[in-house]
Amino acid sequence: MKVLKIDHIGIAVNNLEESLKLYTDVLGLTSTGLEVVEEQKVKVAFLPCGDSEIELLESTSPDGPIARFIEKNGEGIQHVALKVDNIEDSLAALREKGIRLIDEKPRYGAGGARIAFLHPKATKGVLLELTERE
Repeated sequence: MKVLKIDHIGIAVNNLEESLKLYTDVLGLTSTGLEVVEEQKVKVAFLPCGDSEIELLESTSPDGPIARFIEKNGEGIQHVALKVDNIEDSLAALREKGIRLIDEKPRYGAGGARIAFLHPKATKGVLLELTERE
């Protein structure tokens, strides 16, 4: 398994449009646009920042994972995404090391990425996402 960089930091927000104003108008970042990922019940905006990105996530459903996260924890950092060179090999290597996975196989993520999450109980309370983008 080879981690190439921190791909992005995922931040759960109640209102994507309102939150974007902070990052664009106040901090001067530029959004690459909005995307809805129906499978994950989320609307996202990516904001490039140096070699990584900030991903703002708003739930599109009261029972979605982002809505549940905000209900339990409030708005804030929801996950850290690590870009890997080969997501299938990375998942296999983690399984061999006994790391508990949320996703046994990669799934579709925003921006056309292939993603998989590691269980926070296996990563000292941090929800880690592996991502592979072309």
